Amino acid sequence: MLNDDFTPMEFVVMVIQEFFGKDREAATQIMLKIHLDGKGVCGVYSRDVAATKVDQVLDAARQAGHPLQCVSEPIE
Repeated sequence: MLNDDFTPMEFVVMVIQEFFGKDREAATQIMLKIHLDGKGVCGVYSRDVAATKVDQVLDAARQAGHPLQCVSEPIE
């Protein structure tokens, strides 16, 4: 997930909990990493599952009117 200056932190935490199955504490830690480092890993999945999760996050952000971006990248 990528940081931006507009999406509320609380929304990012909620998205991480809902789509990546993290508890509130883990989701908050991931959100803070995204906020401080510009991006953060929400999970590691097969290519198809990762693509689905990216689509779910982008749809939720768009419906809520937030510019949140989420991408999938191969593990190196």
